[in-house]
Amino acid sequence: MSKKKKHHHEDHVDESWLIPYADLLTLLLALFIVLFASSSVDAHKFQQMAQAFNSAFNGGTGMMEFPAPLPEDQPQSANKEDAKNEDNEKPDIDAKRQAELMEKAELAELQKKINAYINEKGLDNRLETRLTDDGLLITILNDVFFDSGRAEVRIGDENLAKEISELLVTKPPRNVVISGHTDNVPISTAQFESNWHLSVMRGVNFMKVILENENLDPRRFSVKGFGEFQPVATNDTAQGRATNRRVELLILPNEYKETN
Repeated sequence: MSKKKKHHHEDHVDESWLIPYADLLTLLLALFIVLFASSSVDAHKFQQMAQAFNSAFNGGTGMMEFPAPLPEDQPQSANKEDAKNEDNEKPDIDAKRQAELMEKAELAELQKKINAYINEKGLDNRLETRLTDDGLLITILNDVFFDSGRAEVRIGDENLAKEISELLVTKPPRNVVISGHTDNVPISTAQFESNWHLSVMRGVNFMKVILENENLDPRRFSVKGFGEFQPVATNDTAQGRATNRRVELLILPNEYKETN
């Protein structure tokens, strides 16, 4: 009779669950790598995310606890320096904005002063003011100072020019741009080659009268000539051409200057 051999089988722990678990972890890791790669690198946020996942999966330790890699040309210290520089620039930006608002308010007050003068003297049909993005614009209307084809300020209108000069005395002083304009009647004389030349000389001659006021600084004045190319009325009528023969004064706001 043959003896039956007893076979003893060792008990093995069923580890089949490890395979889907490992696959799941791999998929999760791949997902977050893709999400991270598609977003901008932020070392601080990445470190917070890494710490959260380390706590969940590994009890707070693991490879993800290290800071996110940064491009070689953007070291972490450089990012901190950039943030510091941005913080330092904010007060300058705020100060500049505040200075611009104050300048606009002061130009608005100056406009009220000039408008009061216009109303008091009954000059509504000769002068007007307008606040623009560039500054306070004073337009001298209806051919107040010049005859057609001439650049000299009429003698009878010099007093008005001198009164206008008093309105340009401000505290603090501001730069003023004087612009000469003509009608579209062609001109070619021994004195003026074109309307460009005529418009410039109108601005220059008007500025000379203005600067007889010793309270004005000549260094703050400049002249432009636009010829017939910026009309404010039609050139088809005598009245329209007279309106286009004009001078404009642009009072500029003072620029903000940074202090060290």
